[in-house]
Amino acid sequence: MKSLFDFIVEPLNGKYDTEIKVDDKSLITNVNLENFRAVSNMAKVIEVPLALNTKIKKGDIILIHHNVFRTFRDMKDKQRASRSKFIDDLFFVKMDQVYMYKNSGSWTTVNNRCFIKPLLSDNDLTLDKERELIGILKYGNKSLEALKITPGDLLGYTPDGEYEFIIDDERLYCMKSNDIVIKYEYQGNEVEYNPSWAKSS
Repeated sequence: MKSLFDFIVEPLNGKYDTEIKVDDKSLITNVNLENFRAVSNMAKVIEVPLALNTKIKKGDIILIHHNVFRTFRDMKDKQRASRSKFIDDLFFVKMDQVYMYKNSGSWTTVNNRCFIKPLLSDNDLTLDKERELIGILKYGNKSLEALKITPGDLLGYTPDGEYEFIIDDERLYCMKSNDIVIKYEYQGNEVEYNPSWAKSS
């Protein structure tokens, strides 16, 4: 059972992330099927595509687009599985829906994707807890390395190109290399920002 061009995957911990741990209690955070923020984006690779040469292997964990596992309601209010549904709890995933993979304890980005850690705001005149359009590179890629941009660098990025993910209890923004527009020098007052709700326990 293999696909020519798609990965076959299963959800790592269910199709939806709707529960968080607070001390010894569990809280339900969402009951709405249509809320894309609640859809799980972690999957385990069951089979790799026959026609693609990839470093991703069977058993690897991959970070994927939220629409792969997403359930929705049609115009007649009937619940429908996503277009990626295969059989049972298995789904097809296209290569351009994969953002990172983990096969040896560490994450590796795919193609031109990168991940930025937001910073705590240093502006006392705003209620925003996060600095806008600036962060620290957590996971880079080869195209950024060619520009001498590596993890730990302080970077500015364009608006509306970032997508939020929770990875290993850290809230990160996924974007493409060409969303990075400037490399800053550290001023010494930068503090990484990770909201408490991003931590699973």
